[in-house]
Amino acid sequence: MFIEKFDLLPDELSDFTPYADKSKISPRMLPGETAQMLISRGEKFLNYTYPSISATVYMDFCRTGNRVRFEEVYMARRTALNALVMAELAEANGRFLDDIINGIYVLCEESGWQLPAHNNYIRDTPQQILPDTQTPILDLFACETGAQLAMVRYLLKDSLDETSPAICSRILYEINTRIIRPYLTEHFWWMGNGDEPMCNWTAWCTQNVLITVFTTGQPQKVKKQTAQKAVYSLDCFLKDYGEDGCCDEGAQYYRHAGLCLFNAIEVLNAVTGNAFAPLYREQKIRNIASYILNMHVDDRYYINFSDCSPIAGRAGVREFLFGNRVDSPSLTAFAAEEWTKSENHDLPDEINLFYRVQAAFTMEEIAHFKPSGLLEHPEIYYSSAGIFVARDNIYCLAVKSGDNNDSHNHNDTGSFTVYKKGHPFLIDVGVESYTKKTFSEHRYEIWTMQSAYHNLPTFHGVMQKNGADYCARDVKTAFGALKSSISMDLAHAYPSQAGIVQYLRKATLLKGEGIVIEDQFTGECGEAVLSLMLCEAPKIDGQIIDVGGIGIITVDYGEISAEKIPISDPRLRNAWPDTIWRILIRFQNKLTLNIN
Repeated sequence: MFIEKFDLLPDELSDFTPYADKSKISPRMLPGETAQMLISRGEKFLNYTYPSISATVYMDFCRTGNRVRFEEVYMARRTALNALVMAELAEANGRFLDDIINGIYVLCEESGWQLPAHNNYIRDTPQQILPDTQTPILDLFACETGAQLAMVRYLLKDSLDETSPAICSRILYEINTRIIRPYLTEHFWWMGNGDEPMCNWTAWCTQNVLITVFTTGQPQKVKKQTAQKAVYSLDCFLKDYGEDGCCDEGAQYYRHAGLCLFNAIEVLNAVTGNAFAPLYREQKIRNIASYILNMHVDDRYYINFSDCSPIAGRAGVREFLFGNRVDSPSLTAFAAEEWTKSENHDLPDEINLFYRVQAAFTMEEIAHFKPSGLLEHPEIYYSSAGIFVARDNIYCLAVKSGDNNDSHNHNDTGSFTVYKKGHPFLIDVGVESYTKKTFSEHRYEIWTMQSAYHNLPTFHGVMQKNGADYCARDVKTAFGALKSSISMDLAHAYPSQAGIVQYLRKATLLKGEGIVIEDQFTGECGEAVLSLMLCEAPKIDGQIIDVGGIGIITVDYGEISAEKIPISDPRLRNAWPDTIWRILIRFQNKLTLNIN
C-alpha cells in the first residue's frame, strides 16, 4: 500500500490544532478588511430563523427524485451557521453567539445528517425514505456536519461554555454517536475494501472524520484507531489513481478528491509531528496536486468531461497550500492568480467550516505572494484516464480516449473539446442537476450522458455503451513544437449492433494554424452521423460552419444540419446560454474537419 508502507504512526498522537495556538484566534490575526468582510456576512444572519426540514421534505427524494428542495434548506442552515461563526471570530465580543447556539442545536436535532440521496447502508441499493436515528449513516454530508460542529466547538468552546457547558457537551454527544462510533465499528463502502473501486467520497469523508476526531480531544485509543483506518482508506483511494495523478472524475471533483487528500494528509502530518511530510515528495502526490493546473484552459474555463462542468470554480487557498507543500511554484502561482480573480475570498457559500478558517488565515499570505517565474500550462497526456491536452497561444485541444467506466462516467470515449483564445468553441455539455435518475440504472437515458450529445458519431441510431469493455484502442500520442496529435480506434467503444469493424480518429493541433480532426471507419453500417456540440449559434454555408464569430469549421464532405437544444436546467445554465446547438454531419467512411 502507498501510505501504509511508511509506517508513520507513532505511539502517541497529538490533537489537531488548526493555526496552532487557539488563544491567537482573534481579530488581531485577521487582516482588517478580512475581519470587516466576515462581520458583514455574519450580520445578515443576526436574529436568523433557521429554516425547518419536515419529514415530507426529506421524503421528497424517494417520492419524486428531486434533490434540490431538501438540499437547499439543508445547505442554508450550514452556511448561515458558518457565517455567524466566522463573524464571531472576527469581532470576538459575543454578538453572534446566540444565533450560533441556535444553529448548533438545529443541526444536533436533525434526525439524520446524511442526504436523502445517500440514505442507504449498502452501495448502489435503494434509499430509505426517512433516516433511522438508531443507525447513523456516514455519507459525504454527515461527515461534513460532524467536522463543522467539531470546528465550532474548537473555535468557540470557551465562549460557548460561558453560556452553558451543555452546548459543547451536546456537540460531543452527537459527534460521538453519529460519527466516531459508527466510523470505528461499521464498514461503509467508501472506507475501502481490497480492490473495490473508490472515488472522491473516500478522501472527502476521511478528511472530515479526521478533523472531527482530532479537534475534539478524543482518547488516545480512539485517535489511534481512527488514524489507522484513515490511512487504509486513503490507500484504497490512491490505488485507483495512476502514477500520473489524473482525477478521472474531472476538475470539479479534484476539489473533493485531490484537495481532500491533501487536507487529510495535513491532519495526519500535524498529529504525528510531521511524520507524513515525506509523502509530499512522492511523485504521485505531486502529480495529483498539479492536475488542476493542467486542466485549466483560461480564466474560468476548465477542460471538462464526465459530470464535470467547464466552470469548475476558481482555484484558491487549498490549491495554494498544496502547491507549497509539494514545492510546485507553478501550482502556487496559478492558485494565487486565480484567487485574485475570485469575488469571494472568504468562501461565503462553503459549508465546510475548516475550509473557511483556512481561507481566512491564509488571505494575507496569498495576497502578498510573488510568483518566481512565468506561469505556463503544459501539454500533457494522462495515460491512466486517456486525457490528452495540446495547446498553443490560440487553441486548446482536449481529447478523451480511455474507456466508458470512469467515476461519474459519460459515454464519451474519443470525444474532443476545443477552446479558441480562451472561448469555448466545440464543447462538452456537462451534466444537469442531480436527481434520483442520475445515479440509477437509468443514468444513460439522460441525454447529457449519451455519446450522441458529445463530439462523436452515431451509427443508425446506435450510440456508445457504458462499461470498461467499451474503450479506445491503439492509442498513440505525439507532442512537438510544430504539432501535437492523438490517434485511436473507437470501434470498441460501440456495441456490436453499430456494425463497425474499425473507426480511426486522429486529432491534430497544428501550432499557430488550427486543428484537424480526421475520421475514417469500415464496417457494415455504411453511414455515420457525427455530432458537434456548440454553445454559439452556427451559420452553415455549404461545407463551412461559422461558429458565432469564434471560428470556422470546414467539412470536406457530408450533409450538414443543425438543431437547437434549449437549456433551462440551473446547473447547465451556470456554464451555457439558454440555447446550445448540435451540428449533425451525415457522411460515409471518411471525414475531415478543419477547425480555425
